[in-house]
Amino acid sequence: MKTDLQLKKEVSDELTWDPSIHAAGIGVEVNDGIVTLSGHVKTYLEKVAAGLAAERVAGVKGTVLELHVGEQHGQTDETLAMAARAAMQWYVHVPDDAIKIRVEDGWVSLAGDVEWGYQRHAAERAVAHLRGVKGVTNGIAVRPQLEPHDVANKIEAALRRHAEREAHHIEVKAEGGIVTLGGFVDSIEERHAAAGAAWSAPGVSQVINNLKIR
Repeated sequence: MKTDLQLKKEVSDELTWDPSIHAAGIGVEVNDGIVTLSGHVKTYLEKVAAGLAAERVAGVKGTVLELHVGEQHGQTDETLAMAARAAMQWYVHVPDDAIKIRVEDGWVSLAGDVEWGYQRHAAERAVAHLRGVKGVTNGIAVRPQLEPHDVANKIEAALRRHAEREAHHIEVKAEGGIVTLGGFVDSIEERHAAAGAAWSAPGVSQVINNLKIR
């Protein structure tokens, strides 16, 4: 069991190790395994990368991002909205005609309906890297055209393919396209990976992730 002091050092080292992160502008605090990152970063993508870097460290139970994205001079909400729309049109996995984009003070909000969970996440990725984005609110709903069939067994099979050991500790329940994950995993990354496997199953409209970290 790592102490908070050990976790603080390892998270700081991981931030420094990642070339996409300017670690000098980020402060790290740890309380009972929960990591808080504070300070300023240049882009929203760097903010996301910092959170993922902290989650990669074994023993981290959760992350709080109090990182502020720097101002982009000369960038207006109108030009950002146009760039976001163009990104959607070029991104092959996103049905751009089904998604509405709103930009306010650099914050991008997405709305609309898609058939698959991966399309919802792909839409967010398509705009997250744009210059001037301070944050993304993903309000896209997943509304499958297919009726869910044997979803729980398909997800469990996928989990076993990805990580045999972890799959034995995960309970999958599916009802009407809503999937609930329960049990225990060893890290935040495993928790995210299990949710990703659930979202990839056909007919899934919502994933409730109740997995706990040991």
